Amino acid sequence: MADDKAEVLMIGPVKKLIADGLNAAFKLHVMATAKDGEALLAEIAPRVRAIASSAPSAKADRALIRRLPRLEIISSFGVGYDNIDIKAAVEHKIVVANTPQVLTEEVADTALGLLLCTVREFPQADRFVRAGKWKSGDYPLSKATLRNRIVGMAGLGQIGKAIARRLDAFGVPVVYHSRSPQKDVGYRYYPKLVDMARDVDTLIVITPGGPATRNLINAEVLAALGPNGILINMARGSVVDERALIKALEDRTIYSAGLDVFVNEPQVPAELLAMDHIVLFPHLGSSSQFTRAKMEQLVVDNLLAWQAGKPPLTPLPETPWAGWKG
Repeated sequence: MADDKAEVLMIGPVKKLIADGLNAAFKLHVMATAKDGEALLAEIAPRVRAIASSAPSAKADRALIRRLPRLEIISSFGVGYDNIDIKAAVEHKIVVANTPQVLTEEVADTALGLLLCTVREFPQADRFVRAGKWKSGDYPLSKATLRNRIVGMAGLGQIGKAIARRLDAFGVPVVYHSRSPQKDVGYRYYPKLVDMARDVDTLIVITPGGPATRNLINAEVLAALGPNGILINMARGSVVDERALIKALEDRTIYSAGLDVFVNEPQVPAELLAMDHIVLFPHLGSSSQFTRAKMEQLVVDNLLAWQAGKPPLTPLPETPWAGWKG
């Protein structure tokens, strides 16, 4: 019977694959289509047992979690989960699942594309042709190349390793910094980020967001990277001190930057928009129809597994599956 179905609250924009998948198995409530979201929440809060977060911008904060006394699981779209109050989830014994793995290769491809665009100025060359300037002479030789660079990875999780594999194929040396060294990699490990920045000229950032990594890439790190330095940010905008980065680019403390993420996206600082020697992407790391469909399906599959009394497919290590609350 429909009344026996577990009630699920979807927060964030409506994604058809997620909505269709959940409607078939649950009693779904959608905040985005509610005439009065607060009234909807007041009515269903005592009954909601699961949240489907359909975008990184959809926040499951402490206030929301506390309003849902029967909440058991949050299934979140995306590999990052700084939109969820994990501490509150742990306190309330709520398991949180995200959508890793299915986007790893796509994001790694994007990172290499962004790096190549930044180093070789491909977007600028495209604009040069479209503006009709080629008729007056060749595009200037790019000052940068991958051929004499060392890449420092700030973060070496699954996506970081996938990026490093691609750099291996390009013949580009890789070193890394993370919270602790990893046993299964042969790259040199740096305990201190600033020491790594001093020894490399290219820094790719692929760490989780959240308070622990806020402004990890600061003025000191950028100064250590130096005047030939290139920063590639594929993590979260909050990981880079945006004002410090703008100053470093304006003063040519570093050479260039390739950014897929920003602090207040989709708002991008005017200073960055005005710079022609950097490359800006609109947060499209996993933005292919193929990969996004897999991510949406994993949001549904995590909830279907939970409904069947099984562990979610991809629970966060901070919120391990411990079975039903009872």
